[in-house]
Amino acid sequence: MNNAEIAQVLEEVADVLEIQNENTFRVRAYRNAARTIEVQTAPLSRMVEEGSPLTDLPGIGKEMANHIKEMVETGTLGFRDRLLAEIPRSLIELVRLPGVGPKKARKLWDELKICSVDELEEAARAGRIAGVAGFGAKTQEKILAGIQEWRQHTSRMLLIEAERFVEPLVGYLRAIPEVERLEVAGSYRRRRETVGDIDLLAIATVPGPVMEAFLHYPQVANVLAAGDTKSSVNLGSGLQVDLRVVPPDCYGAALVYFTGSKEHNVKLRRRAVEQGLRISEYGVFRVHEDMKEELVAGQEEADVYATVGLPWIPPEMREDRGEIEAAARGSLPRLIETGDMRADLHMHSIWSDGRQTIEEMVEACAARGYEYMVISDHSKVLAMTNGLDAYRLREQWKEIEEVRARHPEIRILRSMEVDILADGSLDLEDEMLAGLDLVLVSLHSRFDLPQEQ
Repeated sequence: MNNAEIAQVLEEVADVLEIQNENTFRVRAYRNAARTIEVQTAPLSRMVEEGSPLTDLPGIGKEMANHIKEMVETGTLGFRDRLLAEIPRSLIELVRLPGVGPKKARKLWDELKICSVDELEEAARAGRIAGVAGFGAKTQEKILAGIQEWRQHTSRMLLIEAERFVEPLVGYLRAIPEVERLEVAGSYRRRRETVGDIDLLAIATVPGPVMEAFLHYPQVANVLAAGDTKSSVNLGSGLQVDLRVVPPDCYGAALVYFTGSKEHNVKLRRRAVEQGLRISEYGVFRVHEDMKEELVAGQEEADVYATVGLPWIPPEMREDRGEIEAAARGSLPRLIETGDMRADLHMHSIWSDGRQTIEEMVEACAARGYEYMVISDHSKVLAMTNGLDAYRLREQWKEIEEVRARHPEIRILRSMEVDILADGSLDLEDEMLAGLDLVLVSLHSRFDLPQEQ
């Protein structure tokens, strides 16, 4: 089994354990292990063959290491197979629907034998969901709305989720000796909130080894197309990735073309036509009276824009929202950069569910040049995160004072992520709230309350 298949099996185990109302920490352990494996560029099968300790990987304990070894050696996981013998595999789909979740999915299966999205939609439209104890007409409406939302977004992935799969792949490909340059294009490069698929553009001295390495990337679940200069694959996450190797003299033009957006490119091409030019993914061409074309630019993106009298436009702005007109006027806005950050206003430490101590976080913030920072661990109602009560919060304040004395270079503010309770009150006494520099309020439960409540 490759890495993508191993991660998928562990995700399935987590889903079934959640449906069976297993311990939250056990479910999380399987999900964390799957995430670790998803971003590994080295095949786990090789680690098993070489006897390398899998427990050196983040989130991989002894039990998880044994699972991985079993999958590599047998092609399956007996524990997963035994779990799936107890419920239909398609029931996992229901867990991922907005407004359903593991407990409701299990109840729908137990009472109505519903185990797929299509069956659930049919039952909801027929009014049968409302009759199940604990559901009702409003829940039935929410489920129908959730199904519609799910169908709209199953073809796209959140940018932050896509990054988990794209960045390791980019690092893997850039390490190939034949790769001279490689960039991600498309909506990913424009930093849209969601992405549909991933376009990779490369310059390579010899394309063959690059394509071969791409097709054998450990996270590839299946190959959609394999060619000399273009190949397409699906990763185990379901994300489709296309890799193109293009000549150096048209790389910039290809990057403009495949970055998009479509609307931006249309307006850019229209501007070129007005100046007797033609822009395509192969370059910028001057069209002469005899209709012969002369390549005038294409190696770099800046060259493409310069031919039509524009400065280079950052990818994040290429949405046809006035950026071309602003560029022509010389009034493009400056994008916010990491160096502009002055502080982080929401940070959890090991006092609740964070991974670093307060001092470690302060040192990291100071190293980034922050002027101030906020420590804001969870309040007590979230027991699963080790939320703080009034006593522990006072103890945390003592530690903050000690760290402040050691780090005068940065201002440390006292805060807390305080839950709003069912009655609208806050999960912290007023006298403690008064001692905070900043109060963050949050909801972690009871999302289905009527609007007035």
